[in-house]
Amino acid sequence: MKSIFSTFFLLLQGLAFGQNLSPVDYVNPLMGTQSKPSLSTGNTYPAVGLPWGMNIWTPQTGKMGDGWAYTYDADKIKGFKQTHQPSPWMNDYGAFSIMPGVGKVKFKEDDRASWFSHKAEVSTPYFYSVYLADINVTTEFTPTERASFFKFDFPKTDSAYVVIDALNKGSYVKILPKERKILGYTTRYSTGKYDNFKNYFVIQFDKDFELTKGWKDDKFVNYQLEITSDHAGAVVGFKLKDKESVYAKVASSFISFEQAELNLKREIGNRNFEQVKTDAKNIWNKTLGKIEVKGGTDQQMRTFYSSLYRTLFFPQKLYEIDAQNKVKHWSPYNGKILDGKMFAGTGFWDTFRALYPFLNLVYPSINMEMQEGLVNAYKEGGFLPEWSSPGYSDIMIGNNSASVVADAYIKGLRGYDVETLWQAVKHGADNEGPIEAVGRAGVEYYNKLGYVPYDVKINENAARTLEYAYDDFAIYQLGKALGKPASEIDIYKKRAYNYKNLFDKETGLMRGKNKDGNFQKPFNPFKWGDAFTEGNSWHYTWSVFQDVDGLAELMGGKKKFEAKLDEVFSLPPVFDDSYYGGVIHEIREMQIMNMGQYAHGNQPIQHMIYLYNYAGAPYKTQYWARQVMNKLYQPTPDGYCGDEDNGQTSAWYIFSALGFYPVTPATDQYVLGAPLFKEATIHLENGMKIEVKAPENSAENLYVKSLNVNKQPYSKNWLSHQELIKGAVLDFKMDSKPNKERGSQEKDFPYSMSKEELRK
Repeated sequence: MKSIFSTFFLLLQGLAFGQNLSPVDYVNPLMGTQSKPSLSTGNTYPAVGLPWGMNIWTPQTGKMGDGWAYTYDADKIKGFKQTHQPSPWMNDYGAFSIMPGVGKVKFKEDDRASWFSHKAEVSTPYFYSVYLADINVTTEFTPTERASFFKFDFPKTDSAYVVIDALNKGSYVKILPKERKILGYTTRYSTGKYDNFKNYFVIQFDKDFELTKGWKDDKFVNYQLEITSDHAGAVVGFKLKDKESVYAKVASSFISFEQAELNLKREIGNRNFEQVKTDAKNIWNKTLGKIEVKGGTDQQMRTFYSSLYRTLFFPQKLYEIDAQNKVKHWSPYNGKILDGKMFAGTGFWDTFRALYPFLNLVYPSINMEMQEGLVNAYKEGGFLPEWSSPGYSDIMIGNNSASVVADAYIKGLRGYDVETLWQAVKHGADNEGPIEAVGRAGVEYYNKLGYVPYDVKINENAARTLEYAYDDFAIYQLGKALGKPASEIDIYKKRAYNYKNLFDKETGLMRGKNKDGNFQKPFNPFKWGDAFTEGNSWHYTWSVFQDVDGLAELMGGKKKFEAKLDEVFSLPPVFDDSYYGGVIHEIREMQIMNMGQYAHGNQPIQHMIYLYNYAGAPYKTQYWARQVMNKLYQPTPDGYCGDEDNGQTSAWYIFSALGFYPVTPATDQYVLGAPLFKEATIHLENGMKIEVKAPENSAENLYVKSLNVNKQPYSKNWLSHQELIKGAVLDFKMDSKPNKERGSQEKDFPYSMSKEELRK
């Protein structure tokens, strides 16, 4: 009887606690950390920072300088590092670390490493704590945008110390005992080539130094408090009379030591640890609280807010506020210290699809800042970046900055120099850049032939053609919105149809084409890479965001188009990896998910589920979107089904859980799916609300029986952005059986470019 009562009491206690959870309490920063190069379940790390802050902090279990900074299966922590890493494949820049110790001084990373357990680890967006077993020290830290506050709980000892590691490839440290301070900088970065790159840092302790040692490379340097070397570091020690906490305030700057000091004073100042922690938690709750969801399972709530958290980091602010309150930045494009805003750390090949449209809907003010940053990037470097880490990075394909710029303006963002951005997107479309991944590789072929040929030694040519065609559409849309004359923009409209040049009627798929106009042979639609990027023809064939109706016509009409979509899921997950010479992790992730050729773990096909709406079968979108949300996302260390990729894969989940998705950025429309929760409210920055109501929603009731928008029956398969931001109430009637009539009429289908032309 007692055990039954205890169980019932604990249940009630748990329910009461659950009702008091704030949005940040649902976040699991360890989601996606159980990853490795051969199999990604997110390739994330527990990021402790503020939304879009300049710096992030993370525990480091991997080798310093390795992209896999923290992996869930690791046993030891080697340090706590400031990071700007957007992806393990891109690695880091401007990183340095600190690590406590007790007893004999150990400064090399393997020597100083300590065993830890997830059972003695607390990981939140605003606070991290872990017990380091080998030294009997608990380390905690909490962030601001450009600083962090550390707390080391030491045992009673006369040999407590902290190691500062400025990493290799050029670093500096200076110990200032009288000021209880350490200055330093790191010049290490992973991609690109930069002038005048230094991440300056200052560390202010609250206790006198009883020990001071400098080290370089793998040796201590006696009696030297200032060291410049390939790999410089410092150790400062403390005599503690009892169990005591040692506090350290840390800030950095890409501009100067003086700016780092100013960042520390401005962002932490005289506040104590708990005040900084409380403020950080409040900022996260305010930012995450822009979307409220109710009526889901605890697991769904945790997945939702953990995914939302991941959409709020990249790109990071690369700008600072000087002593005169002027916005300044170090430019990764010319190495100068200049006025204005700058951001870094994202790949538009990933994020143009859903992450940037998500910002434009829910957080437009930060994307206005990002657009300002793009203006400066173009002025300082001559091209818009396609992957910034922190500047031009020679990776991935496409010219998708055009989509990022166009979608922002078309969704109503203003207050920045869009005319300069108009010149920038045209320049990027018409020229090859200083590296292959900037501007358009193969632009002369593309402009002359209408495609990038397979046989002219330009890799991933079919994927480039399809993305360039969509990007041309985005430029055309922006030009129209800006009122540009037809003589200037019609060329981009014409090129937006270039996708047709690669459609092979024999197979019903996209295929590489040689310079002479013949399709490349032999053709294996299951071959990854080669003519495509991190995917095969079954994935890239759907990359006609701008004209899905036109693609369906090429396939022989809506029924054949629908059947082709079905085939993606019914085919076996076979693959040809010969282009790579082995199985890359994206291939493996598709193979093991048991969803046929559907490869949600990578970006090219993520929108494909929503294309059933263009064929009059929206109920299939509703089914498959729910399957992906249920099967491929969990709030656990193996919670993603591939690279999370700077918020893109998370943004897919957030949109899908709300019940709609931006298939075609640079248009006004979102394509409908079905909501995951019984209730969701988006609190818009303009003061209005979007309310999504689906009271019958459940695991079984995943189909939309009917939809009312603002109390009026609504049959369309899409929603208007401009109408939504006026404030809207979406009332979904959910059912366990598909309604095959709703949304089946041509008049209800979403936007397609060729359909719009016909209407004219």
